[in-house]
Amino acid sequence: MIDTLIEMFHYTFLVRAVVVGLLVSLCAALLGVSLVLKRYSMIGDGLSHVGFGTLAIATAMNVAPLTVSIPVVILTAFLLLRISENSKIKGDAAIALISTSSLAIGVVVISLTTGMNTDVCNYMFGSILAMSKNDVSFSIVLGIVVLVLFVLFYNKIFAVTFDENFAKATGTKTGLYNMLIAILTAVTIVLGMRMMGALLISSLIIFPALTSMRVCKKFKTVTICSACVSVVCFFIGVVVSYLYATPTGASVVIMNMIVFLLFWAAKLLPRMHTKESHTNENHSKERKIS
Repeated sequence: MIDTLIEMFHYTFLVRAVVVGLLVSLCAALLGVSLVLKRYSMIGDGLSHVGFGTLAIATAMNVAPLTVSIPVVILTAFLLLRISENSKIKGDAAIALISTSSLAIGVVVISLTTGMNTDVCNYMFGSILAMSKNDVSFSIVLGIVVLVLFVLFYNKIFAVTFDENFAKATGTKTGLYNMLIAILTAVTIVLGMRMMGALLISSLIIFPALTSMRVCKKFKTVTICSACVSVVCFFIGVVVSYLYATPTGASVVIMNMIVFLLFWAAKLLPRMHTKESHTNENHSKERKIS
């Protein structure tokens, strides 16, 4: 196994992918806990579709994809929050409206320009070969910014996540911190899209949070567990992808799915044991009475 890992890291593209992937997985897991608890977990899916649309337009215009995608996706995150707060179009409907429109625009732009080539498939399904040196440098800087901001504003994010009305009553600027969560999510989505793909990147937000919630109850322990699960699943997914030549994004998602099922089973087993013991006790009492 160690020999395999040493062999893996002889390839520069794999080192790039692992560095960026671990950062993105960590950021997505940290933000995912708040998004899932606030019932905004599908915002990642919506923003990834917007990212695909902007990447398609950037490719058609021969412009650096990340420099176009990040500001557009951040603006979309801001727009989604505004629509949900001040309109009759709420949460999931607003996300579906914007995501499907963006996906349609991206597909039309691609069909009129480059056609459905390899680059487009990489954006949709991800590719471990898609990360350039500039992408890695950009991803590291932005990934560190996301982590630092999350740590600095952890208490405010916690308050806004669990009881927004109470946080607002105590003077917390809930709109500002909701916006911060949306912006950090937008940046994380764009950074991870190149490797995970627009159709799979939202899994990095949803799976680790739901997995850790199977066994953990406190916000802090859920967040830490979610981060650990996300990082481990990503790394194992990359190794599996290297060994068996499977798509990286899909391998990572499958690992997350397996771990989710294991955590779910670990939660169910004590309950089943408790029920069985209660049943046995009831049977023994019935026998004594009879």
